Amino acid sequence: MSEALEEGTDLTLDFDKVAKIGRADHQVVPVVLQDADSGEVLFVGYANEEAFRATLERGSAVLWSTSRHVLWHKGATSGDVLELVDVRVNCEQNSLLYRVRKAGTGVCHTRDSEGNTRPTCYYRTVVDPGHLRFV
Repeated sequence: MSEALEEGTDLTLDFDKVAKIGRADHQVVPVVLQDADSGEVLFVGYANEEAFRATLERGSAVLWSTSRHVLWHKGATSGDVLELVDVRVNCEQNSLLYRVRKAGTGVCHTRDSEGNTRPTCYYRTVVDPGHLRFV
C-alpha cells in the first residue's frame, strides 16, 4: 500500500475492490472483525474456506489476503493476534462476523505518529467527499 493511501487525507475509495476479487477468482466471503467487549469494528477482511476452518481450529483470526493471495494468520508476525470469542453468520450466509479480543497492543498494520500499531483500521473520518481527518 502507498503512504499517501494509508497516511493521507485525500479520500480515494477503491470502488473496484469487489470486482478485483471476482476477477482474481477468489472464493471468499467478507469478514467483519469486531472487538467483543467494546463493539468497535476493527477492520473488514475476507475468508476462504481454508481460512475459515483455520480460524475455528486455532481459535484466532485467520484470513485470506486478496492482495497477496495467501492465508494470513492475524498477528503471526506482529504479535497482534485476535483471539476468537465467537463467529456469527448473516442471514444470507454470505458474510461473517468474528467477535475477537486483542492479544497484542494494536490491530492495524499501520502505525500512528508515535510508531504504535493503531487499535483499529478505522482511524480517519470523512470530512467531505474528497477529504479525510485523523481521529
